[in-house]
Amino acid sequence: MPKPLHQQTASELAMQLLQLEVKAEQIVLSCLERITEREPHVQAWSHLAADAAIDRARELDRGAVQGLLHGLPVGVKDLFDTFDMPTTYGSPIYEKNQPAADASVVALCREQGAVIMGKTVTTEFATFNPGKTRNPCGLTHTPGGSSSGSAAAVADCMVPLAFASQTAASVIRPAAFCGIVGYKPSFGRINRAGVKPLSESLDTLGFLGRSVDDVALFAAAITSERDLFPFESPAELDDVPRIAMCQTHEWSHADADTQAAMQEAEKKLTQNGKSLSHLVLPELFAKLLQAQTEIMGFDLVRSLAHEWCNHADLISPALTAVLEAGMEISPERHRANLALAHQARMMVADAFGDADVILAPSTIGAAPDTLEQTGNPVFCRVWTLLGLPCVHIPFFKAQNGMPVGLQVVGRYGEDKQVLRAAKWLAFQLMPG
Repeated sequence: MPKPLHQQTASELAMQLLQLEVKAEQIVLSCLERITEREPHVQAWSHLAADAAIDRARELDRGAVQGLLHGLPVGVKDLFDTFDMPTTYGSPIYEKNQPAADASVVALCREQGAVIMGKTVTTEFATFNPGKTRNPCGLTHTPGGSSSGSAAAVADCMVPLAFASQTAASVIRPAAFCGIVGYKPSFGRINRAGVKPLSESLDTLGFLGRSVDDVALFAAAITSERDLFPFESPAELDDVPRIAMCQTHEWSHADADTQAAMQEAEKKLTQNGKSLSHLVLPELFAKLLQAQTEIMGFDLVRSLAHEWCNHADLISPALTAVLEAGMEISPERHRANLALAHQARMMVADAFGDADVILAPSTIGAAPDTLEQTGNPVFCRVWTLLGLPCVHIPFFKAQNGMPVGLQVVGRYGEDKQVLRAAKWLAFQLMPG
């Protein structure tokens, strides 16, 4: 029997829609049925636009194929403005906020034929104070943040695609915790207009799906870079990527599950006759974790100046502590951190050596068994600061059965190569 429509990947559904084998309305109704069943437990949505989604699907079914995302249900992180739905940024300050216009990527998403299903839960201003969302792989576990609702909705088959954003780890970490694919593009590749800013130096918009093909399709539609998708079959690739295993300077934070995932990846790739190298990053890069943390803190104070000056009583104690720490960072210190980041960015391409991509930890381990925090972003901060493209691949299970995976990291601007390598690695590593 074929899988129910809501369980199929975006790329599978897109092909069926193109060939007129299924209607957009059927897909939307299947997703809404799944949401009705699971939302009381997972709580991935801050606003669900069921009636509007059905109307949009019927409209699409009456016309020609509109774009790469024609008929595909999409979740929009509640950090992204939408002209027809409230946008709260995860804060009571904006409880009644109704933007006048869509964020650029949301407008482009609609233009490409997507069906916007609603707004997915974000942590408070996409920082570290959790929202209501639970991890569908284990309801007592955090889904990660800040793209918590987006990751949970995709992982639980409520929608095949969802928007995310990353300033520290907010694409890769929730993808890892929820066992799906997350793609953080190179810094600056995706227009951020209409998305609540946190850090001009770091903010990057990204994509969540259940396969590498899905996030590549999503990115191709939004960027108009059609060469991001489609790919050849992984078995047909002539240019097999050269992989470097990299523990990074943060390896001491990795728990037994992440260590086991790295060992399993190396074992599988070696058994399949693939040549691997081991990469040690330059010693200068050991300073980047602290630099990213301080740059983010300094920028947050400026980005949330209005909220801090006028609504401090509605800001959580957790975010208040982050803002107070950011105020302690002097402009001179901030300039030194920016200079260090620039120096590292000039070095990083050469640091790859002969490797096409790096395979590195995504998280410390599996999602913590708590809803009071979203997990440590330590394994993503440096790649975010460097602005490099990253794709999380889920392929491993922790001792408690929760998902674990690794991220594929590429040189700046080589997003197509990273996506192709990620698809090849997923074929090598994922069961079945």
